[in-house]
Amino acid sequence: MAKKRILIFDDDQATLEVLQIVLVETGYEIEISETSHDIIDRVLDFVPDLVLMDNHIPDIGGVAAIQLLRTKNEFNNIPVLLVSASSQIISLKKDSGADDYVRKPFDLGELETLIAKHLG
Repeated sequence: MAKKRILIFDDDQATLEVLQIVLVETGYEIEISETSHDIIDRVLDFVPDLVLMDNHIPDIGGVAAIQLLRTKNEFNNIPVLLVSASSQIISLKKDSGADDYVRKPFDLGELETLIAKHLG
């Protein structure tokens, strides 16, 4: 059975390293990006089963990147989890069209559970 693929957008190196280690050990195939402006190209190239999107990421930000992704009907079936420390995360999730959200700092066990839920 093919590994589920997760595309992670985050500009924090430490976060990316931890997520990569934990999620690869869990059995996922991971690709990372430190910017969000090329989300369509990255999704087309990697064809992820799920996207983790940091809210505060160059160049256009997480909310705008998710909105851009949602303009393409062929990507609407890809679950997107918005990651943010913002107290407005619920509103940001709604505005962006994300499927769910994760508050920073996040518990890795809770994140893994949420990912598994969305990957069915």
